[in-house]
Amino acid sequence: MGLFFLAPLALVFAISFASRGTYGGIVWEFTAANYLDLWHPLYGRILGQSLWYASLTTAICFSLGFPLAYMIARSPARWQPVLLLLVMLPFWTNFLVRTYAWMIVLRQDGLVNGLLLALGIVDAPLELLYTPTAVVIGLVYGYLPFMVLPLYVAVERLDPLLVEAAWDLYASRWAVFTQVVVPLTMPGIVGGCVLVFIPSIGSFITPDLLGGARSMMIGNLIQHEYLVVRDWPLGSAVSFVLMAIVMAAVVLYYRHAARTPGPLEGR
Repeated sequence: MGLFFLAPLALVFAISFASRGTYGGIVWEFTAANYLDLWHPLYGRILGQSLWYASLTTAICFSLGFPLAYMIARSPARWQPVLLLLVMLPFWTNFLVRTYAWMIVLRQDGLVNGLLLALGIVDAPLELLYTPTAVVIGLVYGYLPFMVLPLYVAVERLDPLLVEAAWDLYASRWAVFTQVVVPLTMPGIVGGCVLVFIPSIGSFITPDLLGGARSMMIGNLIQHEYLVVRDWPLGSAVSFVLMAIVMAAVVLYYRHAARTPGPLEGR
């Protein structure tokens, strides 16, 4: 942790208070100008857009991942390894290749528009690629397994007798889900949300390829500052602010999970 996390973090923090040289180098003179520049409305818009994309991606992944994880956990034992293998199968292909595949699917002459035109649903190709919708689709596709796997572990440990007891006490479907299933699987929910939210907010490949210049996220901003503008101090400041936001979100998630009572507490 000290060698591979704390030391690089301290270096990034130190560079964030330096200045950019004339030709892109680092001038070691203390200044807070990099953090003051982040108050510009442009950076605020990019940060807000990143938070919105990451939150929406997390919500969609949970909506899709929870039923899938529940189905896998309640399937016969001989089928569970096969179903889990299918969930993890996309990891066998490079993430960049999979993102390029979505470009082929969503472009004007791609699979989606071709199918819609063939069925007569639309008269002209839809603008799907290089839109916020394409970015969210790519993020959900890329990070859905990170939501399914923790939820599967939590649901698999859920005692079915508690659910049956709730049914015997004439609980509605919603009451069973919100007062029994969700509290007992909260560690998996929290873990899945954290594992999806953190890489989503820092993603740069998906918005760069599927969203274009109109869907820049904070990860693209960091990449731009480091590799294009060669302003390492400003890029370090953006990176450190992003890390602080992510750490704050993780702390809030786990504090909320720790305060959440179990289904039988307070009864």
